[in-house]
Formats: sequence, structure tokens, C-alpha cells
Amino acid sequence: MFAYLPAAVYLLCFATSALCAIMLGGSYRRSGASLLFWSSCCFVLLAMGNLVLVFDLLVIQSVDLRIPRILLSLAAISTLLFGFIWNGED
Repeated sequence: MFAYLPAAVYLLCFATSALCAIMLGGSYRRSGASLLFWSSCCFVLLAMGNLVLVFDLLVIQSVDLRIPRILLSLAAISTLLFGFIWNGED
């Protein structure tokens, strides 16, 4: 009964990250605020990380994709941190 619960959670995390990226990107296009751009980039990378997680744990179980997942998460957080620092100088 609960065998599909982890898959549903992984897919919902991907969908949520992708939706946040889309919404932040739309807000950036309307307002032009640079912090929205960096936040959108961060959520795009987080969505990609979640998609790699889905492939790692559900689709391609023979290959360990832990390193790409970690690197995507690191890139996402680094992008947001760079945006905070860049925006703080203004």
C-alpha cells in the first residue's frame, strides 16, 4: 500500500521546486529585481537535483548518482549565496 509513497514524495519535491522556479522567473520578468533572478536560478538547480534524485533512486538504480546530486545542490546554494552577496553591494 505504501510502496509508492517514496516515489510520490520525490516527484512532488521535483514538481514543487520546478513550480517555484517558474513562478520566481515570472516575477523576475515582471519586476526585474535581481534577487528574484538568483532565486529562480537556485530553484532551477534544486529542481534538477530532485530530478536526478528521481532517476537515481527510482529509474536507474544500478548507477550511483549521489555525487551529481550533491554538486547540483551545492551549485544551487552557491548561486543563491552569490545573488545575496551581489545584491547586497547595491
